[in-house]
Amino acid sequence: MPIAIATEDGTCPAHVFTPSTLGPWPGVLFYMDGIGIRPALFAMGERMAAAGYYVLLPDLFYRGGPYPPMDPAKLFTDPEVRAAWFKKFASAASVEQIMRDTRAFLAHFDAQSDVKPGKRGVTGYCMGGKMSLCAAGHFPDAFAAAASYHGGSLATDAPDSPHLLAPQMKARVYVAGAIEDANFTDEQKQRLETALTDANVEHTIETYPAKHGWVPSDTPVHDAAQAERHWTTLLELFGRSL
Repeated sequence: MPIAIATEDGTCPAHVFTPSTLGPWPGVLFYMDGIGIRPALFAMGERMAAAGYYVLLPDLFYRGGPYPPMDPAKLFTDPEVRAAWFKKFASAASVEQIMRDTRAFLAHFDAQSDVKPGKRGVTGYCMGGKMSLCAAGHFPDAFAAAASYHGGSLATDAPDSPHLLAPQMKARVYVAGAIEDANFTDEQKQRLETALTDANVEHTIETYPAKHGWVPSDTPVHDAAQAERHWTTLLELFGRSL
């Protein structure tokens, strides 16, 4: 179901997915990948909802204005298309901006009678994987579980790197990295592991034998078997925590 959420910076289009059973249900925030809102993400939202969750999928690129669905293959294979896409939208989806939006997303959950009170779950993919961990650090009392799949820049030298937020996190954290991923190297994995361990955050960090972007069904690197493994780990995390 398409909805609109008022944020501090404007109106964010979003989609809500709910189970077929009667609510209330635990709330799950679903941060999109860098390809944008499209049918492959809707299918993922529906599957999360079918597992018993009220799922909110906001369009993190709303500040850049409306956009047609992007062909994932072009983003993965055409450097010019990729550069133009991220020049237009990435600057409108910084950590600071998305965390500001997340206050409105959490307020949406709080206002719904079909959403159970208490802590939420959050999952994200690619750029959304980074936002998921940031949300766990910026809103520690709001999230009981945070997952990141083929997320990038999770433990860098940047001042807004998610690993720096580890001391604030209270959620269980699950991170699944890709192979051959320059945006989440072995060095970053170790840095994130150390940060979470030192902060006593309950966590798991794994590397899947799949390439960056393997979960959504429409990417040229989609791996059906590893995508199923993602579903198993995600729903186990939410089942334990929510």
